[in-house]
Amino acid sequence: MLKEALYYQKLPANKVQCLLCPHNCRIGMGQKGNCQVRVNNHGVLYTNVFGELAALALDPIEKKPLYHFFPGKHILSVGTCGCNMHCKFCQNYSISQNISGETFFSRNIQPENLIDLASRQPDNIGIAYTYNEPTVFYEYMKETATLVHNAGMRNVMVTNGYINSEPLQAILPLIDAFNVDLKFFHTKSYRSQTGADLLPILETLLAIHKAGKHLEITNLVIPERNDEDELFIAMTQWITTKLSPDIPLHLSRYFPNFLYTEPPTSTETLLRLYNLARKNLHFVYLGNVSVKGKSNTECPHCHTLLISRDQYQIKMINLDESGKCKKCGTPVIKYL
Repeated sequence: MLKEALYYQKLPANKVQCLLCPHNCRIGMGQKGNCQVRVNNHGVLYTNVFGELAALALDPIEKKPLYHFFPGKHILSVGTCGCNMHCKFCQNYSISQNISGETFFSRNIQPENLIDLASRQPDNIGIAYTYNEPTVFYEYMKETATLVHNAGMRNVMVTNGYINSEPLQAILPLIDAFNVDLKFFHTKSYRSQTGADLLPILETLLAIHKAGKHLEITNLVIPERNDEDELFIAMTQWITTKLSPDIPLHLSRYFPNFLYTEPPTSTETLLRLYNLARKNLHFVYLGNVSVKGKSNTECPHCHTLLISRDQYQIKMINLDESGKCKKCGTPVIKYL
């Protein structure tokens, strides 16, 4: 469905400039932006994925991944085609890098119908905008998130963080929790491997934290690409000093996909980085790999086991109903 886009300006000769993300694409008539889902139609910028869902599922909230936000609950998750990054290692490239619009699932669901569907799902806290990059379906996300917010449910955005300040500030009041992919801590690597830049993502993280929103970070660990100790330590130190040592960090195992054929990340590498991260951060988790105890949540103060996780099997052990440690009262989990 075509819908006029937000955040663009008209230029001479029927050109437009998209102002949604830091690419700030200048788009000629009949052409598309970097994300391949925003098109210039006679000097008007349109989104062509409004309500055109390529993925729809009721997921455990831990799958986003969010471990400190309503653990054990479910959330209706939606995504379209397109992305404003072009990661050579993309783990979900079948929809994020799909520019033809042909997917294994394609269904138009308007925001009001999605809200109705969400309200009928068992044990569902709201809607997560995920699978591909939600920024590229910003108009659909914002309209839906407003209805979700008014209905008393929760909004979650799983994002690469590559969004300009003005649209981010406009969506912040509606989103309750974010998981942001911090793929590299090196500008050159970001540019060469994703086609994006590091600084705007750091600015997004700072803005989310400043707004007091729940924030967790995911780092996909790729062998010989971002597993160097020095840069990894610098990343965890930045999170600790600029954000908070209480920000959960998810270290996710890479598997060969899209343009990358390198073998999966070794368990030894993940454990090495896990131990390095724990020197700066209170909550570090391993994902896409089964290592006993490395997805559990412990109290950072008294080290009492609070939540036991075996994949998506969740057991609350020493956590009270307000999200605090039963033993010492330290707040750990958010129930907003």
